[in-house]
Amino acid sequence: MEVLKVKGGRPLNGHVRATGAKNAISKMLVASLLSDKRCIFSNVPNISEVETTVNLCQEIGMEVVWDREGGTMEVITREIKSSYIPLNFSGANRIPILMMGALLGRTKENIVVPTVGGCNIGKRPVDFHIMALEKLGAIVEFRTIKQENAYFAHAPEGLKGTIIDLPYPSVMATENAMLAACRAKGRTSIRGAAIEPEVIDLILFLQKLGVVINVDVDRTIYVEETETFYEVEHTVISDRIEAACLGMLAIATKGRVFVEGAEQHHMITFLNKLRQINGGFSVKEGGIEFFYQGALKGGLHLETDVHPGFLTDWQQPFVVLLTQAEGSSVVHETVYENRFGYAKTLKDMGADLELFTQCLGDRPCRFASQNYQHSLIVKGPTTFVGREIEIPDLRAGFAYVMAALLSDEESIISGLPYIDRGYENLEKKLQSIGAEIQRVRPPQLDEVESYTKR
Repeated sequence: MEVLKVKGGRPLNGHVRATGAKNAISKMLVASLLSDKRCIFSNVPNISEVETTVNLCQEIGMEVVWDREGGTMEVITREIKSSYIPLNFSGANRIPILMMGALLGRTKENIVVPTVGGCNIGKRPVDFHIMALEKLGAIVEFRTIKQENAYFAHAPEGLKGTIIDLPYPSVMATENAMLAACRAKGRTSIRGAAIEPEVIDLILFLQKLGVVINVDVDRTIYVEETETFYEVEHTVISDRIEAACLGMLAIATKGRVFVEGAEQHHMITFLNKLRQINGGFSVKEGGIEFFYQGALKGGLHLETDVHPGFLTDWQQPFVVLLTQAEGSSVVHETVYENRFGYAKTLKDMGADLELFTQCLGDRPCRFASQNYQHSLIVKGPTTFVGREIEIPDLRAGFAYVMAALLSDEESIISGLPYIDRGYENLEKKLQSIGAEIQRVRPPQLDEVESYTKR
């Protein structure tokens, strides 16, 4: 088990590149299963989430050539060799559920996928997915096989276009409905759909693949039945979450970092919040430069929401940034009910945070009066102290790294598989801009391994 050894207290300066978005490439790999055509991707991040998705797709019959250093990947699924995803993938990530949408129109066999996994940040039910697929004509059942849970799906009469009304603009439910609709007879309308940049990138990929698909201004996505597919070359959009995280880190450490690949039009709401607390940034050709331009101001009211609102994955590092601002700020989480699970560790490191079950905001919230701690007041500025830290989920992991880099003391951070799911070579990237951070093996682990080899 490796850990990160981190010591902060110095400004970070330099140039880094945001890699391709994991939430885009993983979905497009599944989407490529719709056809037997070759697809070539560039700007592919070398992260464990992509590797897990590749392994899932190879179980189906996908052939993959991945240049990890060059960031390119060539895939083709000439035939569906199996519609059974082994149950050992249960809990690996949330991608297996998308296999149903991609495969329902390509095979008449029963599709078996394990239950979903991912970070423990709140309930992420699949009822919207199942409702959408059943509307299209699929039969979906939940079963237990050898004490493992799985979903069975098939469409004995084929899929038929329909109108799908999503009760909430769930990103993956939108994507699942889109994939299934590509091979459904006639036209499908998905109302109340998610329109995140990663969803739009998937739509652009599907259009290249041969799908007639478009988005209306009222969050409705229209998909026509597709019978002819084409080979595709596609560049994955840059990861707006990583870009924002690196930008916040530059400002919090009173440094200056140019983030190559950061896209202004994907980060409008985030950049507005930076301006409100006096965080510096300058949009330039090829990216955005983030910099400290003076004392940060508190008094911010922040609410997470679906796109084009403030992304929930920006929230944790932004709270760390707010610990460096003068005064109090309010954060209201409306997307996941357990997103503040990281707060206790930040408090142990010195942050002045207070959690509330009330909705401290104006937006309609699914968690009102449900006793979830989903609002937070943060006061600054904070002087962080070093700690031994266990990462509970991906984005909390970056928040802990950020807090550790704001402390003059040393911190030891474990639970790195979470970080590796979404950040490519994070410690090397941070080292390149001046961070004192190393990935090491604890001495006691080396001693144990040495003893067992005797």
